[in-house]
Amino acid sequence: MQILRQKLGICLRPLAPKETDFEFLFLVVSSVAGASCFVWLAFGLPWPGCAFRHLTGLPCPTCGATRSALSLAHGDLGTAWHRNPLMVVCYAGACVLNLYCVGVLLFGFPRVRVASVPLKVKRCLCLLIFVAIAANWVYLLANR
Repeated sequence: MQILRQKLGICLRPLAPKETDFEFLFLVVSSVAGASCFVWLAFGLPWPGCAFRHLTGLPCPTCGATRSALSLAHGDLGTAWHRNPLMVVCYAGACVLNLYCVGVLLFGFPRVRVASVPLKVKRCLCLLIFVAIAANWVYLLANR
């Protein structure tokens, strides 16, 4: 862990004066987005369709994200995973990040900040994200 802190410049500290409160912003934005989806459902409004699928007949890399979220909301992890595995991972990551934000804002946990990320690490992360999106798209194309 100490090596990661030194290599990436990760530090735990309180919010600095005039620093943007990213934890508060993320928690507010994700909460409003989630609440608006539930309100949309409560009014029985139709979900928007996928323009890419409508034009090409093929699923886009995020097709099934809404149905996956609805399955998760009903507690059906298997169906959610089948509909879009990458989005299930993203939703789980957002939940973990929300828990971190609540811990920081309500309980005063230290804030995690990254001072600098080496170019090699940035490139590896970009490649990992690209591969994950491509693999998810291949999965969706194979299971349409």
